Amino acid sequence: MNMHHRFETARASTGRESTLRKMLSDLVLTCQQIEADIAAEEARAGIHDRSDRRYPILARSLNERHDNLKGTIAMLERRVTERSQPKLVTGAA
Repeated sequence: MNMHHRFETARASTGRESTLRKMLSDLVLTCQQIEADIAAEEARAGIHDRSDRRYPILARSLNERHDNLKGTIAMLERRVTERSQPKLVTGAA
């Protein structure tokens, strides 16, 4: 039974946090690029209304990807926040 995760050092924890922060940074940049790609595709097609049946398929696909990445970013931000908060230790008295 591998229980190394229970005894992680502050250095390992900091490494994981910096990895999460780097991932967040990369995902935010990716979202920004996708937003620019969506805007360009909508401008090319001249249709900006997602409910329009003529809305470009590429823009629909990019919107779905963008939404998924936003969910991933939110989840990673929660993890970073949880890891950076001090943990309360409750003991039996």
